[in-house]
Amino acid sequence: MTFAWVAVRVLFRVRVEGRERLPHGPALLCFSHQSWIDPFVLMATLPWRPRLYFFGPKEDDMAKGARNRIMTWTGTAVPFKPAKSDLIEATRRVDAILASGAVLAIAGEGRVHSGESALLPLDDGAAFFAIRAGVPFVPIAINGTSWLGFGRTIRVRIGAPLPTSGRPTRAAIAALIGEGWTSLHELASGYPDPIPPREGSPWYRLTEIFNEWPEGARPGRAAGSPLAPAAPPAEPPEPRSGPAGPPPGDA
Repeated sequence: MTFAWVAVRVLFRVRVEGRERLPHGPALLCFSHQSWIDPFVLMATLPWRPRLYFFGPKEDDMAKGARNRIMTWTGTAVPFKPAKSDLIEATRRVDAILASGAVLAIAGEGRVHSGESALLPLDDGAAFFAIRAGVPFVPIAINGTSWLGFGRTIRVRIGAPLPTSGRPTRAAIAALIGEGWTSLHELASGYPDPIPPREGSPWYRLTEIFNEWPEGARPGRAAGSPLAPAAPPAEPPEPRSGPAGPPPGDA
């Protein structure tokens, strides 16, 4: 946490809005995701207590890859396997973390995306964990990390906590995801897209070093073309049943 606090503030200008909205106890934080650096931004800007954990990354072997070794070094990761072979065990870990009074952060979109105001459909896992544990669902928009640069402003905007209760039925999960998407979209909307650094420059390489694009490359950059962020939808899309989704029979 100390390393993240120093590194982020040395390299960037950080602005946090709505910090007073954070619950004092356990909570599920659902954040927008544009860069591998987003978890470190949260480490550098959120209170040190309650302790902060992150759900992911989704890897079978956390000892492989520099990004996975860094996340393991932080001691904050709750990994899960892409094949869902340890989903029940991961759910137990999440339950134990929230029951201890800690906070769990999830990249609700399940992947990085381009476009500061864009927001992909949210996986249903974030809502499932929040309802199951009976903790508030807190949307957090992170803006300014789509392209990194020295002294650039990164904004962390925290939304109002959404209360949870009852069982994590499909209807309850869908309702919470819809409300969470709308809130997160409003928090992120209107932020201008930064000018990309020169391709091949140190800041370009730092931005993309750990980003994993399902398309194989950043959309709009595969052939060296200008960045073309997707236009954000105006209505909440259907929730996706992602890797963090509820085990069969729980909904």
